[in-house]
Amino acid sequence: MTQFQTETTDTGIGVVRPVGRLNMVAAPRLRSLVAELVARGTARIVVDLSETESMDSSGLGALIAGLKTARQAGGDLRIAAARPQVEAVLDLTNLRRVLRPRPDVAGAFAGD
Repeated sequence: MTQFQTETTDTGIGVVRPVGRLNMVAAPRLRSLVAELVARGTARIVVDLSETESMDSSGLGALIAGLKTARQAGGDLRIAAARPQVEAVLDLTNLRRVLRPRPDVAGAFAGD
């Protein structure tokens, strides 16, 4: 079962870290965590994929839904530290251009 770790950085960026598989079972939880962060006023969000073993279309859908939620609130959602399997899914679906993976959480909003 996928676990989720969340935190808010000193600069007000919400970090969500799925640990395990980001699939149809875990995707609704990711959606709700992002929505909760945005509802509390945290519209800049990084999904740290460093502990995410794999991701399916439901996981991608949750990321896109989170991106939409964050942008509607005037923020953005970025992904960071994706493992090779997740990178492959982004490449196959051509969503790399939309989600624009970053090498690490610390640099996800650097320069913004």
